[in-house]
Parts: sequence; C-alpha cells; structure tokens
Amino acid sequence: MTDLDTFRADTRAWLEENCPPSMREPVRSEKDAVWGGRDQSMLSPDQKAWMDRMAARGWTVPDWPKEYGGGGLSAAETKILREEIARLRCRNPLNSFGISMLGPALLKYGSEAQKLEHLPKIARGEIRWCQGYSEPNAGSDLAGLQAWAEDAGDHFVVNGQKVWTSYADKADWIFCLVRTSKKSKQGGISFVLFNMASEGVSTKPILLISGYSPFCETFFDNVKVPKENLVHELNKGWDVAKYLLGHEREMISGMGLGGTGGNPLIEGAIATIGLDADGRLADPLLRAQIATFEVRARAFTAMSERFIDELKAGRAHPAQPSTMKYYGTELNKARHELIMATRGSDALEWESEASRGGAAARQWLRTKANSIEGGTSEVQLNIIAKRILELPS
Repeated sequence: MTDLDTFRADTRAWLEENCPPSMREPVRSEKDAVWGGRDQSMLSPDQKAWMDRMAARGWTVPDWPKEYGGGGLSAAETKILREEIARLRCRNPLNSFGISMLGPALLKYGSEAQKLEHLPKIARGEIRWCQGYSEPNAGSDLAGLQAWAEDAGDHFVVNGQKVWTSYADKADWIFCLVRTSKKSKQGGISFVLFNMASEGVSTKPILLISGYSPFCETFFDNVKVPKENLVHELNKGWDVAKYLLGHEREMISGMGLGGTGGNPLIEGAIATIGLDADGRLADPLLRAQIATFEVRARAFTAMSERFIDELKAGRAHPAQPSTMKYYGTELNKARHELIMATRGSDALEWESEASRGGAAARQWLRTKANSIEGGTSEVQLNIIAKRILELPS
C-alpha cells in the first residue's frame, strides 16, 4: 500500500467509528446545520460531538496549518478526506463564514498575531462570523461603500450601515469593509474585524418571501475598533476584499453540488409519482428532465473537483470562481424547481407537519437569492466575458 492508501484506510476507519449515525442522515432543515459560535445551545449532543471530534483532528479545516487549528493535510490527503466523508454521507461538521471566507483571507493577509488569535477559534467553531460588505447604495458597485472609519489614535470610530448581512443577528464577530480615505474609491477602503457585542452595533432582520430571515441590516453608531484589528494595510482593504470574494463565490457555487446524504430530488419523485412496470419513474417527461439535470450535476461535480485542485495548486484562473458561482447557483435553482415539480400542488403547502413547515417551498424561494448574493449573475457573466473570453467592453 502507498502512503495515500494507508491514509485512506485509516481515515475511513476513523470516520466510521466517530461519525454518529444521526450525522449521516440528510440535513432536513436549517436547524440541522452547525454554525458554532458562543451560543451553541441549539446543538444536539451528536452535532456537538461530531464537530468537536473533527475539530480535535483539525479536520474542520484539514488543509490549514496545524499551528492555526488545521489538520496540516496535503492537497491529496484533503481530497481523500472529502471523498471518504461523501462516501459515508457524513454531514459537514461545521458551517462557517470564518472557514469559507475570512480564514483564507487571514492566511494570506493577516498578521501572525491575527492568525493565532482568530484561526484556531474558527477551526474549533468557537466564534461565528458575519460579513460586512454590501451597503444600501453599494451592492454590485461594492467599491462605492461609505461606512466611515475615523482615525482616533489607537482605534477607529466606525459609523454607517451594511445590508444583506447574513446571520448578523447570530454572529459573534464581523469582518467589515470601511472607508478610511476619500482620495481614491478603491484605494480608500480598509478591512477590519470587530466584536458584534461592541457598543453601537445593532441589527435588524430582513424578512424574505420564504418566511425565513438569514439577512439583516447592520448599523454602526460610533463603534470603537482597535487598530490591531486592521487586516493588511490601511487603505488597501480592497486587495483583501477581492481575494475573499473569490472564496465566497467558491462557497456559494458549492450549493450546486447539493448536500450529503441521499438525493431529495429522485427520492421525492419516486415517492410522489411512483415507478412504472420497468422500475422507471412513471412520468417520462419528468424522467427526462431529471436525467438531464443529473448529467449537468455530475459534470459540475467533476468541474468543481478540477477547480479545487487547480486552486490549491495556485493554477486557477482569477476569474474562475465567477464561472463556478454562476453555474453552481443556476444548478441549485434548477434542482429546487424540479423538486417542486415532482411534488405537484402538495409542494405549495406552507405550514403542516407533513411538509415539515413547507420546507420544499421555502427552500425553493430561498434559491432565488443565490443569483444575487456574492455578486449577481449579471456581474459574474460580465467578469467571465471580460476576463476569460476577453470580449471587448
């Protein structure tokens, strides 16, 4: 056996022993997802045990260096771990904007003190982060942001507003873009971190058509931010912001892959429509639509694996996350359109126990935001046209 064969065998055995059976079942609602943070009272014993066991091995962030709470795995070992997790249908032990967005940015741009302070807490799920980017008049034109950070000696004083701040009402800390100079639009932005419990921070949930509210308005009223929480250099936060956006788009594109454990599209179609005498889905038109979708989904999975390998090796095109984000979000929307189609009028039921509180309809409505958040589909297509296809402006 090669070293990688041995690693795969050891990893498979450890996962089989340590992943609780309930953590191998499909995620049925948002409450099934683990986000960590100071308030972990919402976690079931199995959820917490699974997160803690993976964090103890550094496998919530397997490719991060061990000194920052990671597993120190190579790219090949990380890929094997992902494959074995998928094979067992293990749930993601920890969902975290700290892992998917802030962590990579700190690894590249953070000081050693910032890495040692924040990265291990992210890896262990001790702190939950939110993202302070978009503003009421600075969405697609993110560089037009106006939240102002005034220099007050050993700290900044931040005033302004953010919008569409995912889970701001549940987050412990925020990574935030603020304006520190008006001399240059992009050159006057800085990237800072601060505690959401700081005096002067308030949030207001934004109700969506799905009936859920992951998004918030976030307000800053004379919030004091210590200068040691400035990431990278003053007025050079745009460099950090662009790098982080690439990882955010990679994260959002992952929605196109669906979750681990089962296939709700096919399972729902069989349960609702039934099989014909040959063991095929009874509705031939819907059967063809699902088959087409599955081919697209498998192609996207292959493309995602290649992209991740190229990204880890530093060979990915800078605009490739835009391709992944666009196609992944469109694929996720198509998946939920088909889930709704397989269930007919029953899918529109909104509140009963049988429909788990209208889960299918609410999730379908939620996917409409996928092509807006993290940069609209129109923005991604512009980036693809300009940076990859090299079309004229």
